[in-house]
Amino acid sequence: MKKTFIYIITFFLLINSTYIAKASNIDINAASLNANEYDIKMKQDLLCLMMAYPEYIKDINCDDNNYVYLIMKSGKKILYDDKKVKTPEEKLENADLQDTMEQIYPLTNISKLMDKNYDPGRYRSYELLKEIYGSSKQQIEGNLKSVNLKYTHVLFNNNNKAAEALESTMQNLIPLSRENEAVRRCLFPCMGTFNYRLVAGTNRLSPHSFGIAIDLASDKRDYWKWSSPKQGEERLNSYSREVVEAFEKNNFIWGGKWGHFDILHFEYRPEIILKAKYFANGDKSVWYKGVNEEDASIKAYIDKINEVLK
Repeated sequence: MKKTFIYIITFFLLINSTYIAKASNIDINAASLNANEYDIKMKQDLLCLMMAYPEYIKDINCDDNNYVYLIMKSGKKILYDDKKVKTPEEKLENADLQDTMEQIYPLTNISKLMDKNYDPGRYRSYELLKEIYGSSKQQIEGNLKSVNLKYTHVLFNNNNKAAEALESTMQNLIPLSRENEAVRRCLFPCMGTFNYRLVAGTNRLSPHSFGIAIDLASDKRDYWKWSSPKQGEERLNSYSREVVEAFEKNNFIWGGKWGHFDILHFEYRPEIILKAKYFANGDKSVWYKGVNEEDASIKAYIDKINEVLK
């Protein structure tokens, strides 16, 4: 009798657990897929960051609580994901690396404004910027270089080849501006580069404070606070595609591709461009598919990420 009772209970439990598993199968699979997607995106983000800042990022680390860190040249550890749910405003104020890399920057031409809170690159990890470009006004000023724009000189950060990237961009655009009026109207006069200041109305440093941003010729329709979406979209469609492509080719993102549009603004952000270049299509067959695996440095980064994030 006792054995019969046990068999009945066991049978009931098996039937019940099978039913529960079937009923929740979609949720279980979705959770597994999301976890897998998260791991893939994290690896891609870390690879892009390591490729973008090879002189400054020396290692990665995963602690006992599965928090992942970049290890900088200075020895500082920068957290990849604090795992907090944040509003767009909170991401602006206190972005971690995952927030910074979350939105894919579009390398294609656009004719419409981005969605309101789609601002790829506008969420910035200030810990990372300070490690690379300087953690104080004095340090940043010591890293500045004068860049010749042919008609004027501007100051730009010389670290991580930022000034070199601006020089290369202008070497392409200045000759073109002599024969292309649309290019000329966008370029001249330049509104400024380095300016150690806060973003208006906030306590956040502007990217201009680090000497990694340039504002070109200004138009009253350029900025989301200055103009209506309709005016901003008109300005977007009148803007020289040659200018945008030249900057993007040299690892600058364009504020025209933000929902909070800033059309005269270009910002040196190689990690954002690299992710857009290699990982925009969402191919998950191999997490690093598309990068040049024959490059010894990139292969070493991939091996390190696979070793740490098994």
